[in-house]
Amino acid sequence: MTATDPALTALASGWGALSLLHGRIETHIERALQSRHDLSVREYSLLDVLSRQHDGEGGHLQMKQVADAVVLSQSATTRLVSRLEDRGLLSRYLCPTDRRGIYTDVTPAGLKLLEEARPTNDAALRQALDEAAQNPELTPLVAAVEAVDSPFARR
Repeated sequence: MTATDPALTALASGWGALSLLHGRIETHIERALQSRHDLSVREYSLLDVLSRQHDGEGGHLQMKQVADAVVLSQSATTRLVSRLEDRGLLSRYLCPTDRRGIYTDVTPAGLKLLEEARPTNDAALRQALDEAAQNPELTPLVAAVEAVDSPFARR
């Protein structure tokens, strides 16, 4: 393959379209969450992921799992957890079976804020997807997003 190979050009175009869609969605949701709830997209995502933990086997996430779920490095996730802990939205505690492990839970205040912010997030996501669907380059990507059967949606 060469640098001008049509297959590579198509891949680059597809990646560019996906990146554009992601950026538009994230920006739209960020504005809505910041203006109404003083939350960033990353903060909302972290609260959402941590709120899905449970007391059953494997129900609490280690920091690496949390970082993977919110698509951040471990150090960035730790800083984000610290900021939300300082705001009283999260709390950390030692794992009862492994004193080296530290878990993070959403506090009642964090759960309340998440409950208040969820409709804002969902409406902003829907609006961003509807706007993106008007762009023929993005329409197939919007359809793909809408077709995903997420395990989170089944809980």
